[in-house]
Amino acid sequence: MDATVVSSDRAQGKRPGSDTVISVRDLTMSYGDVEVLHGIDLDVGRGDVCAIVGPNGAGKTTTVEILEGYRLRSGGAVTVLGVDPGQPTRAWRAHIGVVLQSCEMPAELKVWELVERFAGYYPRPRPVAETLELVGLGDRGDARAGSLSGGQQRRLDVAMALVGDPDVLFLDEPTTGFDPSARHQAWAVITRLRELGKTILLTTHYMEEAEALADRVIVIVGGRIVAEGSPDTLGGRDLAPSTIRFRLPEGLAFSQLPELGDRHFRADLDRVEMAGADLADLGALLDWARDRSFELPGLTVERPSLEDVYLQLTGGVR
Repeated sequence: MDATVVSSDRAQGKRPGSDTVISVRDLTMSYGDVEVLHGIDLDVGRGDVCAIVGPNGAGKTTTVEILEGYRLRSGGAVTVLGVDPGQPTRAWRAHIGVVLQSCEMPAELKVWELVERFAGYYPRPRPVAETLELVGLGDRGDARAGSLSGGQQRRLDVAMALVGDPDVLFLDEPTTGFDPSARHQAWAVITRLRELGKTILLTTHYMEEAEALADRVIVIVGGRIVAEGSPDTLGGRDLAPSTIRFRLPEGLAFSQLPELGDRHFRADLDRVEMAGADLADLGALLDWARDRSFELPGLTVERPSLEDVYLQLTGGVR
């Protein structure tokens, strides 16, 4: 890695050198005359959780499949754990765990049998019972794979990716189709993997999933990265104006609310909202209410959600 790249990485808070587990420079991918990736650059540090988000067809899965060594790229430089995934070795694959978008296991086999079979592919696998406990299937080892619920089957997918004790895990849409309860259970599993120090790259359509799990979010649109940052700072979210909301105090008319410069309140029945507010506006409003002994029921101050920012970055396309 040259000095220019290292300097750029440090400026963006990335980890250069040996702490960079995944490194991508000017990645391109074409299918015939159709170019689907247009010069992707990204780095993922050791122990980080990185989420790639973007509309359908943006290039998320193509990017991940290239990093997994399942698809040959058209151009660019890529390393995962210091190895070009386009030239994978058996030893390298022993350090990689993969959960595909959808997997279908032999329904008649027991859970422990499936995980034990996968463990045999690796030189230093985790104990099967320990792996099942880690993903929340400790009490389902003797169950047939075909009897598992959708959420349990996804846990089984993760168990088979984890049993080889990989350093890097790729999770492609790990909770698609889950109900809210199953999704939160899956998040708990991924959080445990983070605590084990695993480096995780996941793709997702759920912004709440990216916010709950990721250290960094990368937004891909049309085969290009259009934004990246932490969930709190993506797209300038931390600097965006806030919206103040509260209910109109009893006995107070809307016309009696204070004038706050060029900011204006809007009312919907007894609900009051001020968009584009800053801390000075909030302070002035609270001072006004305190001086008059008013309470402001249901007072909230909200910055744009991660989904709001995502929709803005992608032009509202999912």
